[in-house]
Amino acid sequence: MRDKVMQRWSTYEPFFVALGDKKVADIVITHHAKMRYADRIEPTRNDDDHIAAWLWECLKQDRITPYYRNEQDVYLIDEDVVVVAEFSELEGEYDIAGNPLHKMIVVTFLGRMSETIELRDLKSYYSWLRHSRRMTLVKNSRKHK
Repeated sequence: MRDKVMQRWSTYEPFFVALGDKKVADIVITHHAKMRYADRIEPTRNDDDHIAAWLWECLKQDRITPYYRNEQDVYLIDEDVVVVAEFSELEGEYDIAGNPLHKMIVVTFLGRMSETIELRDLKSYYSWLRHSRRMTLVKNSRKHK
């Protein structure tokens, strides 16, 4: 998803938006992220173009912030929506200073903090999730014996 409408004419520099130390020039929505967006964020508008355009606007308006200071995978949008994203360098794409541009790959949408209270502390949420899955596996293995 590249920015389809540019405000300036005759620019020689590729368009990008800075997110931390990354210079995002493209957004990719995985199938899993699309499904989670439909389940947890907005069930009516869940096509790739809508999601990518919404994320692009959030990037341009500086509405995306890291969830934790040192964490570079989990981000918050509007202090509510929790997103997991990875970054990869775009081949042959550089800014005017020669620094590489990046592709933002949205892995999943974890949900809204306002609706899912557990998302306020992701570390305890993940530990609870691992424990509950482990207990489910233990219960299932008991049934097989």
